[in-house]
Amino acid sequence: MTVSRIQTSSPSTPATAPADAPAVRRSLPAAANLLATLGQASLTWDIASDTLQWSDNVADVLTGIPQAALSKAAEFSKLIEPMRGIRNDAVLNSTAVDTGNGVPYQIEYGLRAGISEPVLWIDECGRWFAGPDGKPSRAQAIVRINNERHARDEQLLKLSQDDPLTGEFNRTRLTAALAEAIEEAGRFRSSFAFMLVGIDHLAAINDAFGYEVADEVICEVAKRIRARLRGGDVLGRFSGNKFGLILKNCSVDDMNIAAERFLSGIRDEVVPTRSGPVALTASIGAINALRHARTLEEAMSRTQEALDLAKARRRGSLMVWQPNIERDAQRRVNIRVTDEIVTALNERRIVMAYEPVVTAGSRQPAFHECLVRMRQEDGEYSLSPDIVPVAEKLGLIRLVDHRVLELVVAELAAAPQVQLSLNISPGTTMDPDWWTSIESLMQAHPGAAERLIVEITETVAIQNLDDVRGFVTRLKKLGSRIAIDDFGAGYTSFRNLRKLGVDIVKIDGAFVQNIARSADDRAFVQTLIDLAHRLGIETVAEWVQDEESAKLLQGWGCDYIQGRLTGLASLTKPWAFDAMAEPSHAARAAN
Repeated sequence: MTVSRIQTSSPSTPATAPADAPAVRRSLPAAANLLATLGQASLTWDIASDTLQWSDNVADVLTGIPQAALSKAAEFSKLIEPMRGIRNDAVLNSTAVDTGNGVPYQIEYGLRAGISEPVLWIDECGRWFAGPDGKPSRAQAIVRINNERHARDEQLLKLSQDDPLTGEFNRTRLTAALAEAIEEAGRFRSSFAFMLVGIDHLAAINDAFGYEVADEVICEVAKRIRARLRGGDVLGRFSGNKFGLILKNCSVDDMNIAAERFLSGIRDEVVPTRSGPVALTASIGAINALRHARTLEEAMSRTQEALDLAKARRRGSLMVWQPNIERDAQRRVNIRVTDEIVTALNERRIVMAYEPVVTAGSRQPAFHECLVRMRQEDGEYSLSPDIVPVAEKLGLIRLVDHRVLELVVAELAAAPQVQLSLNISPGTTMDPDWWTSIESLMQAHPGAAERLIVEITETVAIQNLDDVRGFVTRLKKLGSRIAIDDFGAGYTSFRNLRKLGVDIVKIDGAFVQNIARSADDRAFVQTLIDLAHRLGIETVAEWVQDEESAKLLQGWGCDYIQGRLTGLASLTKPWAFDAMAEPSHAARAAN
């Protein structure tokens, strides 16, 4: 609560009470009727004697306050909470100077007649007047009940701290409680468990029944978890489908027992909803603090990581975070490679290597697949498998794809006789900036689009069939051709393949590399080639290792082959140099 102190603009010598003070006192009985009508009471505080004189209606306004407490300011202050000295601070300890008209003050406080009694919230607005010594000698004020405002304030405070759907702590309050638990555990050298309980497949429930039913499910899960908590444990809604739990004095063994209690409470009984019963499971990620998390950031990130691992391993289970040397080493590699990729992009050290795709019969290059290489500061080159997965995982692949597009189109413009194929990541198919770039580049370089083949992985084509179909249509309008990469790994139906309208399928090398030795692989690859040809789609066999495999593929009618037999990727551009020339040192390093 705050105390308002107002000081007059120009100090002067202290003044006594104003000359018309008796008139003010004579008018009090008449004013009392008006105050009673307004639900207010007046008081006069004689500071020297510490007495309070109230208007006659005070009992109606301050209901339940004993008469004895109303007669003396000291006794009255004993009922004030939370700051008993608030009136003394506003009047007796004021630094303002009375220039003759009194000094205004306004305070707000609660009155409680007894421990079991409700609080009356009071607004007190008045003036104090100085005596001959310049110090406060008398105060006059109006008091009124303001319970409605405090009810609103308390409601707003509750809304700011609690989740409006479940009534449990919201994320902000849960985070504050977690930080407090970490500080307390450090101070008393104790430990506790922090858990994230994630409702499995909540998005599917949203889609199947609607958000109202999903909200019912969330509320019911909160109730079931709450019913299984001990006194002193903390529950809060961490995010849409996740609840955070702080379990004090909880060992690793206790953690497993508690987790099973929560999991069984959620899964063993269906949730009745307006649309019928819904069966649920939940997964839990947990960590022991301060053993494996000494800061708020560690506790939250590692518990989230444990929850992700639990969902990936088996939904409806518990995963307790543990240190992992291999994982930590991989993260250090990710951080290093991320920095290298960003730096290489800025310094234009992302380059292309070209792997020939040759006609199965003549063995002459039909086109070249462009593969990413990153020139390191020591002159060595990082290969695509070292760059692309990390870039995709950490959200940098979009930048890489934009740079690769620029390089490929520039090469197509510089070499009119060349055809190149370009791999793009899944997210790029829906990237509007990439579309803007390719359209502007093709307009700037007429004829380049017709010599460009864009490769999409089969997995992407299956998962986003309608979106990829639109992507294919737009590219074909530019004049480019479309290839499905790693065909066979996802077992795309040929009906979907026909819907996409692709031009080329590249048969996954995992099926090609052993066709000379595996009857199953031979049958599978031969069938794919035959079906593709029936749909008018050209075929490329990847990972061709030996001449025997090449002969088999040629006999089955495969259009193109690619792999170790026909040449690995090289920084050398065969169309720019004599094909029989010795590759440069840089080219050999890139292989």
